[in-house]
Amino acid sequence: MDMEALLEQYSGMLEYIARGILRDDEAVEDCVSRVWLRAVERSADYDPARGAVSTWLTLLCRSTAIDCLRERWRKVALAAESLGEELADSAPGPEEELLRRERAERLRSALSRLSEADRRLFYRKYYYLQSTAQLAAELGTTERAVEGRLYRIKRKLRTLLGGDEP
Repeated sequence: MDMEALLEQYSGMLEYIARGILRDDEAVEDCVSRVWLRAVERSADYDPARGAVSTWLTLLCRSTAIDCLRERWRKVALAAESLGEELADSAPGPEEELLRRERAERLRSALSRLSEADRRLFYRKYYYLQSTAQLAAELGTTERAVEGRLYRIKRKLRTLLGGDEP
């Protein structure tokens, strides 16, 4: 892969994804730089049979942005701990991990039953962590309309997952 060509072609997309998660110019710039470093380091891992380069870079960017966010949270947690606050151990045990995986699979199955437009909106809000204002602006509608649509999507998912009836 020609990384320079990829950088030119996909830098705007990666910045867009990182900004939705981090929302801080300096953090976004740092994140995109880390994505390119990871892309160079892991270029041998890219398999065209598994998906497009844009998909691979999108996943790399999302995970890198979340890593950056976690680093920020860790710094805040360390600062709080240094002030004498005790933080509980949140490492999941094997049972919790198994339950988490089962819930994730059930959610993926329920999401596959949504319309393409609803699934895209759900992912943009809850996977890419985009703000309601940003979604409304890009969809050409009001924030209230987006919130209503997200409410209906969540209600439908709850029903598909065996929760409360609508």
